[in-house]
Amino acid sequence: MSDLDQLTQSLARNLKRWRGERGFTLDALAARAGVSRGMIIQIEQARTNPSVGTTVKLADALGVSITTLLDYEQGAQVRVVPKEQIVRMWSTDAGSYTRLLVGTETRGPFELWSWRIMPGEKSESDAHPKGTVELLHVTAGELSLVVDGEPHTVPAGNSATFEANVPHAYRNDGDAPVEMTMAVSIPPAS
Repeated sequence: MSDLDQLTQSLARNLKRWRGERGFTLDALAARAGVSRGMIIQIEQARTNPSVGTTVKLADALGVSITTLLDYEQGAQVRVVPKEQIVRMWSTDAGSYTRLLVGTETRGPFELWSWRIMPGEKSESDAHPKGTVELLHVTAGELSLVVDGEPHTVPAGNSATFEANVPHAYRNDGDAPVEMTMAVSIPPAS
């Protein structure tokens, strides 16, 4: 089974599980996530590999991390994630990517990400649930962080944090790759 097939199967299984645990009908989850009922059915039947944006919307609506939707092995006190199990969520032909390094559900979803954004590229994100906080540290290049339409420059060696309940984007307006590590803390579902 390929990595993509394994990812599709895990997402299908876990989306059904968490939708059931939350007591959401297909229509209720579709309304909460802003994702069509048909798309949710296709995902739960492992007939499609949704975009990162769709996966994030579903995770946010369920009040779980992307890690939880992609990984059914939760609960150990210490969980080592081998490098071959790190999930690449977004990538471009130019070499930009995000990797979900590790995550947990303790006191709400908490995720650690590794990013590379090539010159001239960007990744945009819809608003996350109220109370979501992102922390990032740029290790190479100069990040243009846009939060609610306002740009902020974060050069290598610098860090930033912001409440991510507004639209935001990560851009590379420079001529060298941007590399950064990001942590995302999402409040538990109420």
